[in-house]
This record gives sequence, structure tokens and C-alpha cells, in this order.
Amino acid sequence: MGHMSEDRTKERVASTAWWPKWEQELSEYINTCERCQEANRKQGKKYWLLQHIEEPKHPWETINMDWVTGLVPGGKINFNCFLIIVDRFSKSVRCLTCHKEDREMDTAFLFWNNMIFTCGVPKFIISDRDPKFTSELQTNLYDIPGTKLSFYTSYHPQQPKTCMICGRRLLIQLLYA
Repeated sequence: MGHMSEDRTKERVASTAWWPKWEQELSEYINTCERCQEANRKQGKKYWLLQHIEEPKHPWETINMDWVTGLVPGGKINFNCFLIIVDRFSKSVRCLTCHKEDREMDTAFLFWNNMIFTCGVPKFIISDRDPKFTSELQTNLYDIPGTKLSFYTSYHPQQPKTCMICGRRLLIQLLYA
């Protein structure tokens, strides 16, 4: 006799047998049954609770970064990509032109020259999991001034879309310019 669920098993046993504390013993048996535990094991990735992003108290304290790619190369230097940086406090946006083929070092140089020296060192940088943001070089570089890197959860629909919206607006402006 197999057991489909605790309730169904209790119904079957109640119709054919009885002994003192049978319901308690049956529940204990079903909840510790090795076959059932193996069959009911959760499959796939383990999920954790979403972490709340603390609201910044000063401009350029917390920033979001993302790439806008797929642009038609233009200008004297043929830029084909933008690094969009959005301040979470003031919603101010910086768009830095670059090349999609740039390496981590180029990205770090671009960021430090255009952001750190003009806006100061941010406490938190939030970005997607692009290899240019997650590389060991970038991680070590931001550790020096004490900046904490945070990354969006992959394929998570509830991540803030600030950079994506700014990128879309920028593309629309470029199309009509």
C-alpha cells in the first residue's frame, strides 16, 4: 500500500484498522518516509529573499550603471556604445560614449576619468552582471576607495529599470536629432 498524501492514507487506514494513537503514528511515519522525502525534494535553483536597496541621502552616493549597445557607429571615432550612469538620489544621468569592444581597463579608465574626478566616489554601484562590471580588475579597483558593488539578480523582472528607461529615451532622441 502506497500513500499519496497524509489525508488519503488516513482515510484508507481508518476504513480497515485502528490502534491507540494511530493518527499520530501515521503522520510521523508519512513525514519521515524516505521515499516521500526523496520524491518531494525541491528541484532547481534555490531562491533567496530580495534585498532592499537603501535610498541614498546625497547626490552620487548610489548609482546605477548599464550599457546601451547596438548603435550604428558614428562620429570621428565611431563610438557604438554608451555607458549610462544614473544617480539614484537626483535621477541625474551621465552618458559616456565608448566602444562595445572596450576591455575592462578601458571601462575603468572611462568611469574614473568622467565620474570619480567630477562627482566623487560613490558608496554603492548597482549594475547588471556584465563581465566588464564583474571582472576582478573592477572589483579590486572599487575596493580601494571603499565602494560596494551590487549586481542585479539575473533575469529578475523586478530589478529597477532606471538605466534601461534612460537608454531608451537617449536612443529616441538620437533618432530624431
